[in-house]
Amino acid sequence: MVDQSALWAGTDEGGGIATYIRVMQQTPLWAQWNIRHIVTHRDGSVAAKIWAFARGGALFIFELLRSRPNVVHLHSASDTSFIRKGILLWASWFASVPVVMHIHGANFDEYYAKSSPMVQAVIRATLFRANAVVALGESRAASLRNIAPTTRISVIPNAVRPVRRRVQPGLGKPVHVVFLGRIGERKGTFRLLDAWAELAVDPDFGAGKSAILTLAGDGEVEQAMHRVGQLNLTDSVEVRGWLSEDEVGHLLDNAQVLVLPSRNEGQPMAVLEAMARGLCVVSSGVGGLPEMIGGGCGVIVPPYDIEAIASALRLVVHDHELRARYGAAAYTRAVSQFDVDTVWRQLDALYREVASNRVESVSK
Repeated sequence: MVDQSALWAGTDEGGGIATYIRVMQQTPLWAQWNIRHIVTHRDGSVAAKIWAFARGGALFIFELLRSRPNVVHLHSASDTSFIRKGILLWASWFASVPVVMHIHGANFDEYYAKSSPMVQAVIRATLFRANAVVALGESRAASLRNIAPTTRISVIPNAVRPVRRRVQPGLGKPVHVVFLGRIGERKGTFRLLDAWAELAVDPDFGAGKSAILTLAGDGEVEQAMHRVGQLNLTDSVEVRGWLSEDEVGHLLDNAQVLVLPSRNEGQPMAVLEAMARGLCVVSSGVGGLPEMIGGGCGVIVPPYDIEAIASALRLVVHDHELRARYGAAAYTRAVSQFDVDTVWRQLDALYREVASNRVESVSK
């Protein structure tokens, strides 16, 4: 295909979608398809978000009409994110440009279920108009098929570049446990702190002797700091704010366990980045997480069971061989299923398919 091009719409700020976009920018897909990424969302006040979409949406329409890309690729979560991308999808459809709608959101099925019948009809119609809808895993694909049975669903996972296997701590050094993501109830941050408080009363575990915990991310950072003080965990817990990409890499390079007791998830990039380094992952069994770490590639816990979270952490902290085995299995799965060199080729094949369908329909 000559002079092929793709137009993307998404965000460039913190979160899984932005991380995914940055990963894909470093692949041959970006140059081969001359991808132009239009930012249509930024964090901030309601006014700032409206302005970001108004500016980004106008630029998107301009590029859509000016360059006539072969493919439009829209990166969407749920709620207002889907509304924004839905507007761009319909604009692309009217311009007769094929659309790939990429659903990253962890709670898209919940968003659909709580919507009114009229909004549900619009959601179904919007998904139907996409030439392809990308789901991050089989469980997400099943949910989308329940919502829009006639929509073409393609399962393409999130992507990561495997780094190396994690080196375990030396004798007498504490295991470094990391929580990475938006700090708050949805990700299970405060349940994790309650579980850690149960571990801290153990003389062999507390005061940073066996393990230390680092919480990193945006969200309810001050509340987490306050909770750490309330629980007397300052000797073994550090709370940090949002970290840059390099800082995240450095944090994970010096950790052995990633813990994420979320109540819902899609296919979190934090878990993939941990797997790509051979960390042992402890997470809840929600969304796409069982597909990621099930079958011996991590420890799955009930998201609301503080005792279970504490028991799982106690197990992987004290059992060196088990922790190393889970980490090695996670690394192997990251290489075999989530390697960016495989994923970008899947996107390339999808682009070629939807673009060729457009050419065939025009020629008819």
